[in-house]
Amino acid sequence: MSRPHRGTNPCGSNTIGANPCRSGHGRDSLPRDSLPRQSRPWPLPQLRLPGALLLLAATLLASAGAAAQDLLIRNATVHTATERGTLRGADVLVRSGRIAAVGHGLDAGGATVVEAGGRPLTPALFGGVSGIGIEEVPGEEATTDGTLALGANAHEMTVRPEFDVTLAYNPDSVLLPVARVEGIGFTLLAAGTGAGGSIIGGQGATMRLDGGDRPAGPKLLFIDLGSRASALSGGSRAAQWMLLDQLVDEARGRIPADSHAALLTPAGRATLRAHLDGGLPLVVAVDRAADIRQLLRWSERQAVKVVVRGGGEAWRVADGLARSKVPVFVDPLANLPGDFDRIHASLRSAALLRAAGVEVGFTQSGDSSHDARKLRQLAGNAVAHGLPWDDGLAGLTRVPARAFGVDGEIGAIAPGLRADLVLWDGDPLDVASLAQQVWFDGRAIEMRSRQTELRDRYLRPEPDAARGDLPRAYPANAGR
Repeated sequence: MSRPHRGTNPCGSNTIGANPCRSGHGRDSLPRDSLPRQSRPWPLPQLRLPGALLLLAATLLASAGAAAQDLLIRNATVHTATERGTLRGADVLVRSGRIAAVGHGLDAGGATVVEAGGRPLTPALFGGVSGIGIEEVPGEEATTDGTLALGANAHEMTVRPEFDVTLAYNPDSVLLPVARVEGIGFTLLAAGTGAGGSIIGGQGATMRLDGGDRPAGPKLLFIDLGSRASALSGGSRAAQWMLLDQLVDEARGRIPADSHAALLTPAGRATLRAHLDGGLPLVVAVDRAADIRQLLRWSERQAVKVVVRGGGEAWRVADGLARSKVPVFVDPLANLPGDFDRIHASLRSAALLRAAGVEVGFTQSGDSSHDARKLRQLAGNAVAHGLPWDDGLAGLTRVPARAFGVDGEIGAIAPGLRADLVLWDGDPLDVASLAQQVWFDGRAIEMRSRQTELRDRYLRPEPDAARGDLPRAYPANAGR
């Protein structure tokens, strides 16, 4: 269960619409009189309204909040994730769901106003390469849709690059609000590899966690290399390059479609050719330095772009990655030799890569779907081991947006981009800081998730059976 959220109310006294701080998400769901006076953002009016009138007012305010897309966040420490850097005491104006202006002394012009009180404001953060929305319970096959296995008895290799995991995306997954309330606004949905498939997992795409079910950016192709995929290439990583070269030759017409050795379907050839020649990167999971060197040579020979995912030993090839302009998405906590591909993993990996000029983003090597909210902790650890703070934030915002083709929509606070924003109660890269409010397209989301609901249920006072109270598992006031 995640930590109870805390912090003062981000909404100013002239804020209209649904009050995001009355969502039950944290400290502000407590009675106002329980807060220290200096924590209260406005004087407490002593109004006594009939219950029916209160219900009507709440309904009207909630409706206004759901429709509101014009917003002014005033007096924030704005971490733009652009060349403008951090702007202190700045305002962000949102019109029709897009950022209209970033500066000082901006006129609200009738927009909803949120008084930030100097607190940090960032773009909504990247949740890593994950299965959010296509994986509910990892141990229950009926709830996982990220891997294709068409090979007979899962022993024969089948290569289907046309496999597209975004078609199984479920925006109603309980994992989405768990990530959202922690400031996570987008993820790269990944196609995995496994027995009965091949080293090419299939296609995925960037998904915004706003409740929509359409990709926010272009489809990308996922490939696994190294020891993790050797069982899919005859037991040798050397065969992976043989297979990749053959697949490229098929896609580009150098091997006839009716050849007895052909591995691709007609749809697979068209899909792979589109990814090879479309100017977008292949997302390649690889860790060992020797394999990364081979990848750089292969990508240059085949004239394709790549992004490295994992990169446990990528820091040892930093100069080559920088020359080839290959972004690397690392797990800064993967500092132990968990396998023979990561013998030289280091806590300083992100800092060393960035010092060499490599664009560094973050992803997790563990349960990336259920723990997406922990990605900013990874970025904070990278900063603690030498990565500049601005580059730590960029690895959660600008770098993934640019690498995955969505930087024209999200990943920064700049005019023209979607107003996917997060107001924090402290340093967003500090694990002790929490999201106060999250907006998608300028709309404040309800800061609730399955975890906060469980927290609120079981933090209720001990039920009194003699008084007729029901156990905590029942909703509050049930049966009364």
